[in-house]
Order: sequence, then C-alpha cells, then structure tokens
Amino acid sequence: MRITVFGAAGNVGRRTVVEAMSRGHVVTAVVRRPGWAFPEGVRIRTGDVTDTAAVERLSAEADVVISAVRPASGVEHQQAAATKTLFDGIAPSGARLLIVGGAATLRVPGTGGLVMDDPRYVQPAWRAVAESSAEQHEVCRGEERVDWVYVSPPANLVQGERTGRYRLGGDELLTDEEGESRISMEDLAVALIDEAESPRHHRTRFTVAAA
Repeated sequence: MRITVFGAAGNVGRRTVVEAMSRGHVVTAVVRRPGWAFPEGVRIRTGDVTDTAAVERLSAEADVVISAVRPASGVEHQQAAATKTLFDGIAPSGARLLIVGGAATLRVPGTGGLVMDDPRYVQPAWRAVAESSAEQHEVCRGEERVDWVYVSPPANLVQGERTGRYRLGGDELLTDEEGESRISMEDLAVALIDEAESPRHHRTRFTVAAA
C-alpha cells in the first residue's frame, strides 16, 4: 500500500511512518522543512497542508493519506482552514484520508458534556487547541468528496511503548476503571495503520485508548 504522511516530523507522524514501514508499505513522509531523518526506504518530500497544489501533488499516487499535522502555538485557529485545503488537494486523487484530530468533541462518560468543556481534561491554557480541534471536526463532518476518517485520541496522548493493543470507541471518551483516558503514541500509530489496512470507518470519527 502507498501511504503518504503529512506532519511526518511530529511525534505521532514519525511513529506512524515507522509503523507503516515495519509492515512493508511504501511510505512518503511529508515535512515542511528538509533535514529530518527517517528509516531507510522512506521517501522524504517537502510540502505544507496549507498549499492545495502541494497536497494534490504529494497525494496523487497515494492509496491512503494520513494527516498528523498540529498547528503551532498561537495559530491554532488556522487548523480548520488547513483541513479544508487538505480536502481540496486530496479530492482529485481518490485517496482515503485519515486525520489525527483531537478529543475536544468527544462526550464525557456519565455527563454527556464535551471534553473541551470539562476542566478535568482541558485546562484554560489548552482551550485554544480544543476549540481548533472542534472546528476541524466540524469541517470534516461537512466533507462529502473524500473518504475521510477523523481519529480522536484519548485525553492523554503520551510517549510510551508499542503494545499493539488498544480499545476502539465512537463519540464517547474512553476511560479505564480509574477514569484515566490515555494511549501511547506508538499504539495510536498501530491503530492508524490498522485502519489504513482494513478500513472499518468511513466519513465518521472513532477514538482509541489503551487496552
């Protein structure tokens, strides 16, 4: 399978590239600036999801495109517009799109409220990021040209180990018996490539958490 990863230099993006390569896929890692090191065999390209022409060029031969792009601090509001550009660039190719989004619009178990409005999960300093994730999710919900999937991590996405195990959910935040909601970046990458290889979701959202 030919997989193109935007945001390949980020925490989730790098792990996703490694996971895809370990399974024998042809992987293109897209970064905004040259100079990043990746496993042998990865095709490295420069490009930006805010450039429609670049997205179209870089996704033209892909079976699956994965976007692990996160906005820089202070420009979180650009996330929704960048997602629209991503859709515009991918639509001509017919490639499937997996977007690593946020947990903001997941429902909190037992309350029915949104994660973004619950101070246990979103502190004031993270509010701008949560709002940008909510706007991004809304952009996805209105997209009908592309076979997209919006992947919401749990409340805590941490560096850890690859266990290869995780739980799947829909629109509700997944928590354990202690109320903890987390997954390692490594296992999120496993879930992403599992979905790329064996599609189970189409134009919808799913979430994951540690098993």
